[in-house]
Amino acid sequence: MKPSTAAFILHKVLGWTGQSNFPKKGKALFLGIPHTSIWDFVVAYLYARSEGGQINILIKEKFFFWPVGGILRRCGAIPLHQNAKPIAGNAIYQMVDAFNEHENILLGIAPEGTRKPVKRWKTGFHAIATRAGVPVYAGYIDWGRKQVGYGEIFPLTDDSHADMLRLQKHYKDLGVKAKFPENFVFDDSVK
Repeated sequence: MKPSTAAFILHKVLGWTGQSNFPKKGKALFLGIPHTSIWDFVVAYLYARSEGGQINILIKEKFFFWPVGGILRRCGAIPLHQNAKPIAGNAIYQMVDAFNEHENILLGIAPEGTRKPVKRWKTGFHAIATRAGVPVYAGYIDWGRKQVGYGEIFPLTDDSHADMLRLQKHYKDLGVKAKFPENFVFDDSVK
């Protein structure tokens, strides 16, 4: 999709605003928070394309059949090979390899891991980013204000659990609203 088409749909048709200067090249990991609807991906995709960029996402390999596979690849999808070894942390190894093999890869991940309410977010993005040596951006999709952006760089430490709580606090303080607010929850210790 052309950037002008994506911008027209995002801004004029859907009424969203977006943070400007989306990184178009290089290696980075973007968090898509909150993630309570498949429409979050649509908004994020339109946002990145409207800025002339492309976000890559992981999708199970079984969805890459004809003709859907070609469409998914054009939208930036990367097939996740679920039967590859090693089984534990398979997606992490595949994404670290992808970062090492490509000059430009901007990966979008939803740490919630599902569109259902989850208090304990997944730390796979943390392992990918630290092993691949790429920055993490605290991206947001705010349905309350209809604003979307790549956010700011979120510095990681060696303590993934503490980073996750700090990340949840960051989003709680931002006050972003999910499409389905009842499905956007935080760990009980996040005040």
